[in-house]
Amino acid sequence: MSTTLIILIVAVIIGIFVVSLYNKLVAYKNNRENAFADIDVQLKQRHDLIPQLVSSVKGYMEHEAGVLTRVTEARSRAMKADTIDGKIAAEQELGAALQGLQIQVEAYPDLKANTNFLHLQNEISDVENKLAAARRYFNSATKEYNVAVQSFPSNLIAGMFGFHTEPMFDVGNTERERLDKAPDIKF
Repeated sequence: MSTTLIILIVAVIIGIFVVSLYNKLVAYKNNRENAFADIDVQLKQRHDLIPQLVSSVKGYMEHEAGVLTRVTEARSRAMKADTIDGKIAAEQELGAALQGLQIQVEAYPDLKANTNFLHLQNEISDVENKLAAARRYFNSATKEYNVAVQSFPSNLIAGMFGFHTEPMFDVGNTERERLDKAPDIKF
């Protein structure tokens, strides 16, 4: 065998290897973006329910207007966010605002008994559960992508073609503190 043929075979093998790793990185990146599209669907439902929730609560909580304003403004910022990172930050803020609203609602027993409010609360709870599942899938896809970007030898290809690690969809510090706290059990 001639040296030229051996070099050509080695170059073809290396080329196939590089293309294979590149395609794997593209597939992981697309999977991550698809996973975020699932989150976007749930966020849209959440954003559609919030005005209804706020209007049903308004009559009961007239002197708590600041809480309702925070929820409305956070929803607006969340809907205007146009990047994945921007949406993650805006949704953390919206989650904290909704948590503040939930705390205020506890002081209004008539509101908690209102059927319209209960229906909306159940719908939002359902959306939040679906959103949590979508976030888990997104974070799993992000982890898989980040591992591929950081692992050898695909990290060499990732660096050459501009792939970089991406952030997970974290619940945020406020929500993390709430989740880390033991629940109140009332009888």
